[in-house]
Amino acid sequence: MTFLFHQIIFGPVKSRRLGVSLGINLLPTDGKVCTFDCIYCECGYNDQGSGSALPRREQVRRELNIKLRAMLEAGEAPDVITFAGNGEPTLHPEFAGVVDDTIELRDLYFPNAKISVLSNSTTVRKPEVFEALKKIDNNILKLDSAIDATVKLVDRPVQQNFTVKSLVEELKKFEGKLIIQTMFLRGMHKGQEVDNTTEEEVKAYIKVIKEINPKQIMVYSLDRDTPEKSLHKVSVKEMEHIADKLRAEGFSVVVSG
Repeated sequence: MTFLFHQIIFGPVKSRRLGVSLGINLLPTDGKVCTFDCIYCECGYNDQGSGSALPRREQVRRELNIKLRAMLEAGEAPDVITFAGNGEPTLHPEFAGVVDDTIELRDLYFPNAKISVLSNSTTVRKPEVFEALKKIDNNILKLDSAIDATVKLVDRPVQQNFTVKSLVEELKKFEGKLIIQTMFLRGMHKGQEVDNTTEEEVKAYIKVIKEINPKQIMVYSLDRDTPEKSLHKVSVKEMEHIADKLRAEGFSVVVSG
């Protein structure tokens, strides 16, 4: 079964890619709000409903302060503080202010911890989101395919005019200060084959990665339950084969099993 995060501050949890991660959910604790409707999302599909109101900036700051103070007193240091949760965190209208609050509290309690955001990249065109993301240590932005048809099948953008080309142009503006995160998977969805590991897919993917020129690439596959049940995990060996192609182009790649 898929699941929702029922708290504003959750964890810490052991992340496959980030280490000991304290999570911040800026979306409702009883619903999902996202500009994608991914067939593999651990939180389920958007049609479950958006739930109640978003948490206020002051509420997020207060709860994060309480949690970080408690962790300091217990001698439990996080490796990272991560914006994640029930959808797209940058949709919060006070995202930029919350980022500033989080940096301030991080510096107060755990100055060695990194701040990360897991974003689907769809809001980076907004100046306030773009500037906030530039302040974050691990600006992790999604790119699951360089082919529009695959993105529409796998990520299912809410924006009908979404194109990979326009997204790539926005990602290039970070001038390398970003991490690209890619989910590799295969299977079926509504009678259509899903597979972003084919030769055509990988060739197109590497081409746009070279345009974006990220400081790092994180590749991973399924690890939790998905709303589409006809999906299959891609092996570490296969992902390493793709990663080696990227490394041959000079990129740093982390593969998570």
